[in-house]
Formats: sequence, structure tokens, C-alpha cells
Amino acid sequence: MSQTTTNPIKLNTNLSLSSNFTPKTFLKLQPTLSSISKPKTLSFKIHSSSQSPPPSSHDQTLISILRTIPDWADRVQERGMRQKRTLYDHDKWIQHRSSLRHLRHFLSSLSSRVILSLVPPVIAFTSFAAIIASYNSAVSFHWLPGFFPVLKASTLPYQLTAPALALLLVFRTEASYSRFEEGRKAWMKVIAGTNDLARQVLSGVDNSVNAPLKRALLQYIMAFPVALKCHVTYGLDVRQELQNVLEVDDLAIVLNSKHRPRCIIEFISQSLQLLKLEESRRNTLESKISCFHEGIGVCEQLLGIPIPLSYTRLTSRFLVLWHLTLPIILWDDCHWIVVPATFISAASLFCIEEVGVLIEEPFPMLALDELCKLVHNNIHEAIATDKIIHAQLTAKMRNHSKEHSPNGRPSS
Repeated sequence: MSQTTTNPIKLNTNLSLSSNFTPKTFLKLQPTLSSISKPKTLSFKIHSSSQSPPPSSHDQTLISILRTIPDWADRVQERGMRQKRTLYDHDKWIQHRSSLRHLRHFLSSLSSRVILSLVPPVIAFTSFAAIIASYNSAVSFHWLPGFFPVLKASTLPYQLTAPALALLLVFRTEASYSRFEEGRKAWMKVIAGTNDLARQVLSGVDNSVNAPLKRALLQYIMAFPVALKCHVTYGLDVRQELQNVLEVDDLAIVLNSKHRPRCIIEFISQSLQLLKLEESRRNTLESKISCFHEGIGVCEQLLGIPIPLSYTRLTSRFLVLWHLTLPIILWDDCHWIVVPATFISAASLFCIEEVGVLIEEPFPMLALDELCKLVHNNIHEAIATDKIIHAQLTAKMRNHSKEHSPNGRPSS
């Protein structure tokens, strides 16, 4: 009788196979089906190397410690962005150009959000410079094996690239200031248009026929700068800002709208249509609304389109590479002075870049709260003085008519 022999098969694969099947050598074949063993099932286990294990608690603790200073600096910066700006008056201009301003600015350095936001990069690059200086000193004193080189290089690359870095910083700051100036001009047009429209409504709309609608129209005009301020500034409560300007039912409609400044413009436009005015007068008033649409367009453009990100990234990468190699470049001339030199360089250059980043979004830098309050006070003052001036001029006309007779001769 022939004897059957099983040969093991070697699988050339990355899969690990496990099975409970054991090959056996059959001495003879049994004709009955009951003696035939059932086929065994192979089980495959796939080990994937692409799945990385989750970070351990130790790694998470280290990451949270390293992020403590950057998170603190970001919180300080965001609190500074939300601070209310004030408009300058004569006293503040005198203080602004005072000969003691340099001392005052230096003493307030630790409270400056620009300087406090520079703490993470300055500490990082200064620490890196200290590490490079320690390594070079250890190599110079033969505390390390002889095959460790001293990290030093020629200053010629820095002399060639310094003008490029200066131009990058200057153009970055200039582009940011151009955006700030554009935002300031847009808001000045909005404020001037608001005051002009309110003046024309006060002088051109008759109180005897349109008194309730005129009062509501003036409220909508005062509410537009506030709504635009909340639209372009982060973190403001629209309800709280508008609750003292609009009535409750009007405020509910404005809050439910997706674009609140345009909703208030619709209130103004429909109020003008309901006023009993001459068509020429109505067209004149509606033409003043165009400055509101223009202001919205400019503000949304500045808010949604930053300076090209490639330029911002290039400036940031250039600064990082510059300060990472600065201790190596200056080692021959400065030795341990590379540490304070890196500190001064990082604090100065990153400060210029930080100012450009801050003023790139112009609206937190503008005194929008003061401008809206100024519009509100001006319109209320115009409403109060309009009645007084009208009564005064009416009295003068009456006195003038009494002093002259109907035939034009003065009465005796």
C-alpha cells in the first residue's frame, strides 16, 4: 500500500498565519464517510504597521507643558485685540508728542501685548543659541570626542541676505498699513454718510405728517454703524449693542437675519418709500444709502481677503531660518555673546513682523465703539437742537413781520 507524505509549503508574505490544522500521514484509506475528518479552518491575522499607537499620557503632558507659554501669549494677544480704542482729543495729542514718551513707552513694555506675544519665539531662539554656544564651548574645551566639529560659518551669506530680509519686513508692514488705512477711510465714509443722511431727514421730512416714521428712520440710521461694527468685529453681542437703539420688534427681525447691516439698510430704504415726500427729495435721500453698501463691501473684502499667504509664510520662514543659523554665523566673532545677540535680533525683527500681522486686520485697531457713540450723540443732539433752532428762526420771522407794515414801511 502506498504511503502519502505531506510536504510543508513556505509562504513568502508579510501576513502572519495561524492555524489549528495539523497535517498527518495516512497509512491507509478508510472507505466509510464517517471516518473522514472534517476540513479545518485557517485563521489569518493581519498586522498593519500604518496605524500608530495613540500618544501616551506622558507625551500629552509634555505637549501641554510646551504649549503653556504659546497659549498664554495668544490669550494675552486676543485680550488686547478686544480692548476698546479711544479717539484722540487735544490732551491726548499733547501726551502723545511729549518728550517723555520714550521713557513712558519703555516702562510700559511689560504690559504691551505686542511684546508679550513675542515671548514664545524669543525664548525659543535664545535657548537654541545657548545650546549652540554650550556645544561649541564643550568642543573647544575637548569635553567631547575629537570628531565633533565646532559649529561655525562665514558671515558672508548673512551680509548678502540681510537686505532681502529687510525688504520683506518693510513690504509686509507697508501692505498691512495700507489695509489699515483703507479700513479707516471706509469707516470715515460710513460715519460721514450716516451724519449726512440723518441731517437731510431732519431738515427735509415734515414732522406733522411723518413724525412716527421719521423717528423710526432716525433709529435705523443710528443702528447701521453699530450693526456694521458687530459684523466686522469678533466677539461682540449684537443684542446688547442694539437694544438701546432699536425697538424690540425691529431688533428681533435684525437678529434673525443672516446679514444684519443689509437688513437695516432694507429698513431704511422701505421707510423712505413710505414717507410722504416729493420724488426728487426721496431720490436724494436714497442716493445717500450707496455709501453704506460701499462701506460693507470694503469691510467684508478686508475681513475675508488677507495679504497673500505665500508672502506671510515666506517672511515667517525667512525669520526662523535666519535666527536658527545666527548663533553659528556669529560664533567666531562673538562666542557667548551670540546668546544676547540672538535675543536682541529676535525681539527686534519679530516685533516688526508682529506689528504687521496685528494691523493687517484693521477693525480691532480702530475706535469703532467711540465712532458709533459719536454718531449716536450727534443725531440726538441734532434732534434736540432742530426744534430749538426752528423755534428761534420762527420767532425772528414773526418779529420781522411785526416791525414792518404791509406796504414795506416801518411802523411807528
